[in-house]
Amino acid sequence: MKKVLLSNSYFYRLDPKQWRFRQPYPPLGTIWAGAVLQQSGFDVSLFDTNLRKGPEEISLPLTQQQPDYLVIYDDGFNYLTKMCLTVMREAAFMMIREGKKNNCPVIISSSDSTDHFEMYIDQGADYVIRGEGEATLKELLLSLESDGDKGIIPGIAYRNGDEIEVNTVRPVLRDLDSLPPPAWDLIDAESYRAIWKKKHGYFSLNIATTRGCPYKCNWCAKPIYGNRYNSRSPEQVVDEIEFLLKKFQPDHFWMCDDIFGLKPKWIKHFSDLVKERKLTFKYKIQSRVDLLLEENTIQALADSGAETVWVGAESGSQKILDAMDKGTTTDQIYEATRQLKSKGIRAAYFLQFGYLGETIADINSTLNMVLEMMPEEIGISISYPLPGTKFHDLVKNELIQKQNWTDSDDLAMMYQSTFPAAYYKVLHRYIHSRYRIKRGLNQLKKRKLYPLRTIASLFYHWPLSVHQKYKLNHLSNAVR
Repeated sequence: MKKVLLSNSYFYRLDPKQWRFRQPYPPLGTIWAGAVLQQSGFDVSLFDTNLRKGPEEISLPLTQQQPDYLVIYDDGFNYLTKMCLTVMREAAFMMIREGKKNNCPVIISSSDSTDHFEMYIDQGADYVIRGEGEATLKELLLSLESDGDKGIIPGIAYRNGDEIEVNTVRPVLRDLDSLPPPAWDLIDAESYRAIWKKKHGYFSLNIATTRGCPYKCNWCAKPIYGNRYNSRSPEQVVDEIEFLLKKFQPDHFWMCDDIFGLKPKWIKHFSDLVKERKLTFKYKIQSRVDLLLEENTIQALADSGAETVWVGAESGSQKILDAMDKGTTTDQIYEATRQLKSKGIRAAYFLQFGYLGETIADINSTLNMVLEMMPEEIGISISYPLPGTKFHDLVKNELIQKQNWTDSDDLAMMYQSTFPAAYYKVLHRYIHSRYRIKRGLNQLKKRKLYPLRTIASLFYHWPLSVHQKYKLNHLSNAVR
């Protein structure tokens, strides 16, 4: 039985912002690939990079285990891997070099290597899997074992003499129920539990119920699962939840789909099965405001334990939403938020600033929306041109000195927007300050006693927001 050392290349510790959050999830896409390899007869071990200090640590398992193959397979369900952060790219390069030092064939599958396969091959990778990877990885390894023809394997790129061969694209998998369950036996769940419990007081695990997204927001890249949308059956998803509850006793799940429950009646069926099996758990999802407003969707989410719904609000300006090809309206954002709150579900907003053509009026519309609706959480980003998107095509000629963020807290403006990069750095902090002030005031209104922590937060953020507003005015005036 041939040995495969399976790994990934995202390191929470190398992304200071994410490590501060202390919300690490196991590399789900990686262990799903591991399950396919186990089913195919390979002896699979996992070097889980998520909680490691750095890529150099892979040298020990390479030396000790002497695997026949090193497979670096990123978790495509983790949106952080789509960002192709340079610190993670360099980590992957180091892991490739360590593999080659140990005379180990190296195969890599990731969003970044799909977009930039030449760079990874130049670093020593023998094969790059492009797009959805389980079937391609299985076919490639079986071919390597039988000395088969690599030229007929869809979905790979590799060096052939002085040339790089790029094979045909493999269609995405439609029948997701045909996959074996993820290889949770490869994960050290207790190391994740300890971090979650210490920081948050509960333990959360991740589940994927779908792959892909059929919508065409023009800044959103889909290098792994594409524009098609395929779903697991509610029965299989509930089976996995029941298994994980018994094996690991998580308190909470993150449904890490781009869109949870797009297909008609899927959420209602899922909710009925949860109640039928008497399962109790909380979970968070990502969805679209237009989908949430479909009949009984929010009620079914509430009945099945949904605690938080993250929506891609992006902007409070309809002009910007239309420019993004978002396909939603600001009215839908407001109404979906109201309905979620009425059912006791926490609404959370992804917000994006710096899109082409955005003005101060558009920014103020977004701020006003946040302060009026007061979602439970907000996640703020700067528009980020990802390869393969219409947005990237619009600004690619300006991406000369910098094409990727170093880490997720970089927030660099990599093209010419309305205001300079420094403006958006301050804006990010200003929106958070205003949001925390409003939240603090709301908390004081609800309580007869005034908690010291809330008062301290107000004393901190109020003068800070005044200073930030002054800096924003100064920076905006400088470009007029």
